Amino acid sequence: MMVNVTARNVTYTPDCGSICPNKSETTDSDFDDLFESPNTGDMLNPLDIIIALFLGSDSFVQQEMALKMSMCQFSVPLLLPNCDTNQCTLMLWAMRDIVKKYRPQSLSESKGFIEERIVLSELPMISFVRLGECSSSKSEILNKLLTDSQQYHETFVHYNMECGDSPRRISNGLTEITWYLPCGNTNIDIFSQPVAVANLRGDIESFDTQYSFLCQTSAAVFVFFDHLDSECSLLTNPHHKAQIFLVGNYESKCFSKDALKEVANKLGLTKNNIIIKTKDKNDADLVKDLRKTITDVVKNPNMKMKIEQMAEIAHELGILVDEDSPECQTAKTNAEAITAEIQDILKYKENQLPCQGELWKELTCLEKEEFRLQNVGSKSIEDYRSELQLQKEELRKKQNSYDMSTAMTCFINAISSPGTERFYFLKWMRMNLDNVSRIKLSELREKYKEKCKNSENKEEIKEIDRQLSNSSLGTEHFFREMGQIYEASLSLPQTDPSRQQLQHLPKLCAELLLDGFPLELVDGDASNIPLRWVSDVLSQLSDLVSPNRKILVVTVLGVQSTGKSTLLNAMFGVQFAVSSGRCTRGAFMLLIKINEDMKNVLNCDFMLIIDTEGLKSPELAQLDNSYEHDNELATLVVGLSDVTIVNVAMENSTDMKDILQIVVHAFLRMKEVGKKSKCLFVHQNVSDVSAHEKNLRDRKWLLEQLNEMTQAAAKMEKKEENQSFTDVMEYSPDTGNWYIPGLWNGNPPMAPVNAGYSEAVYELKKNIIQLLGNCESSANDVSEFKEWMTSLWTAVKHENFIFSFRNSLVADAYMRLCTAFNKWEWEFKREMYTWVTNAETRISNFGTVARKSESSDIREFLTCLKSAASTLLSTWEARLQ
Repeated sequence: MMVNVTARNVTYTPDCGSICPNKSETTDSDFDDLFESPNTGDMLNPLDIIIALFLGSDSFVQQEMALKMSMCQFSVPLLLPNCDTNQCTLMLWAMRDIVKKYRPQSLSESKGFIEERIVLSELPMISFVRLGECSSSKSEILNKLLTDSQQYHETFVHYNMECGDSPRRISNGLTEITWYLPCGNTNIDIFSQPVAVANLRGDIESFDTQYSFLCQTSAAVFVFFDHLDSECSLLTNPHHKAQIFLVGNYESKCFSKDALKEVANKLGLTKNNIIIKTKDKNDADLVKDLRKTITDVVKNPNMKMKIEQMAEIAHELGILVDEDSPECQTAKTNAEAITAEIQDILKYKENQLPCQGELWKELTCLEKEEFRLQNVGSKSIEDYRSELQLQKEELRKKQNSYDMSTAMTCFINAISSPGTERFYFLKWMRMNLDNVSRIKLSELREKYKEKCKNSENKEEIKEIDRQLSNSSLGTEHFFREMGQIYEASLSLPQTDPSRQQLQHLPKLCAELLLDGFPLELVDGDASNIPLRWVSDVLSQLSDLVSPNRKILVVTVLGVQSTGKSTLLNAMFGVQFAVSSGRCTRGAFMLLIKINEDMKNVLNCDFMLIIDTEGLKSPELAQLDNSYEHDNELATLVVGLSDVTIVNVAMENSTDMKDILQIVVHAFLRMKEVGKKSKCLFVHQNVSDVSAHEKNLRDRKWLLEQLNEMTQAAAKMEKKEENQSFTDVMEYSPDTGNWYIPGLWNGNPPMAPVNAGYSEAVYELKKNIIQLLGNCESSANDVSEFKEWMTSLWTAVKHENFIFSFRNSLVADAYMRLCTAFNKWEWEFKREMYTWVTNAETRISNFGTVARKSESSDIREFLTCLKSAASTLLSTWEARLQ
């Protein structure tokens, strides 16, 4: 679950205690022991452990394990044997969540890529099986076949691995699968096209069902043997569609040329279908021959098949399919009833999810304006607020005027179904919606690339850009619509049947939150919290758990695409969406129940994890209120947190510096914030052992800058008791910085996860648990958290000044400019007022002093005054510029 590539290296070390002889004394029997095999009876084969785990897990854990195994570049079970029933199961559901990206060499020039769910990819499958006893390790040769010597990785467990020589007890008959995916570089790629590789454990004579399955689903089957029986009926089955290739070891004592010739004639095999390892050929030469043969097969495969299509063949052969459970099939039907209707995502959202979008964005603007009163002008504040309230009511009426769409009716009915079926439904929905979004986004990217070639297409490019921003569609959009339908219904009379029918919705969501599903806290599109909806969900959650259950909050903040969701998934075993072709938007919260043994350490019952969207996204940077969006989000989540993880790409933390300054400044302005969040900087993609020591100066410099900003903010707010950043947030330059190496070890898509990544994340997790354990009774219960969130968001909505700035120094400069400008304005007004008063006096005295013809003198006098006024204005204009 922690994507640790050493996970299969499980060894059992017996406690020898007093049985172990004194090592300083050497006896004759000790020398005899050197020539005996160690007792492997207690050692478990890694494959047996994997089989035991899969057999002992429910469908959802199996799916998560398969996904993490695939990330580690381990093979995953395709056919899972069960020694109790002597039946095997096609693990279609377990592999459903695996999504792969690759670049076939046909796309290398255009730098394009293919991203798809692996069970839906139509790929040629090459299978490897063993007939009888075999002197060479088939799985070890497969590992060499799939990786080059510079990036060697043990995809398949083999005899020469740690514990690989332990006898297999329950894993014979297991068929594993992995995928070779090219990166588009001819110097690196072993095969230019993607290919699936299957490996059957055990002798095909004992597992003819699995062998028949592979022969009907594969483009080619490579049979490893030492000895061939000329009557071998298994190999001569006419129903088998795959090409057969024989791989023999000539050095084996039981190898027979005559038997090989006879079988080859029966099967109609040519010289190209037979690969023999001779005395002059080592494993490297054998691998070269295998690669050449597979390359030829992959170029012109006689069969390509999706894993999804293999279910039909499995049924014909009496193999079970893990997706055949009634709950899974009902949920699949319910999900497809909703997603099959999606043709155009934008139109679908407008028709089926009408309460969000522009209506919700307008409501958000009105809510914030109600607090900030930025456009009040000369109107009375009370009248202006009443006007805003009426506008809000009109928008709510508009939301209520929509009948609940077919999609939303189906969605609410499906998540109201009992236990497992509900979980299956949400998984199917997420996967189907991801598939739809991925196809749509891929088409739009291609269109965007084409239009960008011609600079005259500015309007079209702008339109595609807008579509790219709005073309993501996930389960969060359906839950968001639920929230808006519920909030709109609250404006109806209490006796209204429409309102009463929707009262159960918060409880549904609270149950899902308790089951570990993420709930959208901040809507990233509208930059708002549906406060009444989230509050009622949390109230229901409070009723579902025992009273006074304490929660601690951990939040991750960072710039876009720095691996925040991946970090949380690896650290806490949660399932925030990653690699689905779209980034996280807004903020999502997920509840983790704390085990009994950890409750005493953490002094809490639940941990709330908040995952946020990437700050400073290029998409939002074009908007006028981009600073506002980032600063509001950061202030809210940091204010809610006990520990804030500031995720930084590489060693440079300046990207996050501006955000943190605004957070601190906002805290100084908002009286409600009495909580002091602990701050940890996590620097990703830093593998240098000297990073912590070498970056000491940078860390000191960052803290000095943050202190300087805090002082500037405190001065502006006349709260000069706050002299440093650490007065507002807890942070230590020595212990508050963590350096984590890159996620991948090598060149994706064939790179496994870096072992150092998992270890560093584990150390970080231990540190966070220690920090949370030291929190002095800061844990709130659910209802206190709800109140805290409400008051904090209200305070954020009241803030109408600081969020619109990049950082505190810019705000300070603006304040000083305003002060200076006010001073200049006052001096200018005073000067003009004095001049006007003097001019009026001269005009009033004009008739009494003058004795000459007044008409000509008045004209002259007026010209003189106008000239003097113009000169004075020009002087001040020059000064103000």
